[in-house]
Amino acid sequence: MIKRIAQTAGFTGLLAALLLTLLQSFWVSPLILQAETFEKAEPVAEVHEHAAGTAAHTHDTEAWEPADGWQRVVSTTGGNLVVAVGFALMLAGLYTLRAPTKTSQGLLWGLAGYATFVLAPTLGLPPELPGTAAADLASRQMWWIGTAASTAVGLSLIAFSRHWLMKILGVAILAVPHVIGAPQPQVHSMLAPEALEAQFKIASQLTNVVFWLALGLISAWLFRRKIDGQYHA
Repeated sequence: MIKRIAQTAGFTGLLAALLLTLLQSFWVSPLILQAETFEKAEPVAEVHEHAAGTAAHTHDTEAWEPADGWQRVVSTTGGNLVVAVGFALMLAGLYTLRAPTKTSQGLLWGLAGYATFVLAPTLGLPPELPGTAAADLASRQMWWIGTAASTAVGLSLIAFSRHWLMKILGVAILAVPHVIGAPQPQVHSMLAPEALEAQFKIASQLTNVVFWLALGLISAWLFRRKIDGQYHA
């Protein structure tokens, strides 16, 4: 069982990470690079404010960052691989508790993963371009973790509970972090144009949808293939 989980997660994570990197390279990364030109520009660069006051943006010129080209691609691929394998391990572990009866069910698991780790958290903390004011990092991390956990529990109760009261409880748990609200900066400001930020949000959401659907579909196919192979052995 451990070998099956590891193999499923390894191959799934590799394929999904390569797909995600490809999508990011052609769609997401160019938007980030464009936003960085505003962040690294002179202080006279235009700042779009959504509240009274100004937000201070500090830039550490000594901090290392991957150069454009192969360094950025390798760094992105490495990060995507770690994340993809981790999520694939989670899916493969869940399959041992509730194995998919057909490969297409992996799409549902993928959508659940997308809702848990991307959609729900970004309702309060949308993806941000470089140069965007943000709240305290620790506060955002705590809210993100709480939101992901609440979404996972809520979706599980809705999908697997048989009693309607438990399903209602699941809906309530889904709403808790959003009722509390995500931590926000005192002043909402950004250096990049609003149109660029809007494109970035759409690109981030769509690339993550494709990533999670691929993750669910590939992992379900590989997991079922190994089960079928054992049955025929």
